[in-house]
Amino acid sequence: MEEILRNMDAYAIQQYQQNRYPLLFIDFVEEAVPGRSARGHKNFSYNEWYFPAHFEDEPNVPGFIQIEALTQMFLMTFLTIPENKAKKTGFISVENAKFKRKIIPGDRLDIEAELHSYRRGLAKGTVKGFVKGELACSVELVIGIPDIMSRFRPTT
Repeated sequence: MEEILRNMDAYAIQQYQQNRYPLLFIDFVEEAVPGRSARGHKNFSYNEWYFPAHFEDEPNVPGFIQIEALTQMFLMTFLTIPENKAKKTGFISVENAKFKRKIIPGDRLDIEAELHSYRRGLAKGTVKGFVKGELACSVELVIGIPDIMSRFRPTT
């Protein structure tokens, strides 16, 4: 029977991934099913460091931060597999990123990540972010774990 991880705060999240303040963009993981899925959220407050520059008269969450928040939840789908815990990761591809609505201070982004495949250190899946039940952003990701991928590199 698979272990389901529940109610992980920022401290617990950091036991699984290497992102730290000011670049940790998920606040809470409600549930992570290793090798399958993860869901949780990010609360965006006006105190975030990027709001004054994006934009002073109409603050909203930059697209790259939305993608990073989605990615960090996606990491929890495969870094919670015991042998992957706390390993470094890297982007392989970011495809079909969609931004459907503006995310502003005070919004909570509810994030749902699905792992479609994981093999040889390569994770593929989709992630969606919702604000008040409305789709706000989504992306298809391929993320690699270099330590594991290097074991499968051909030798000469």
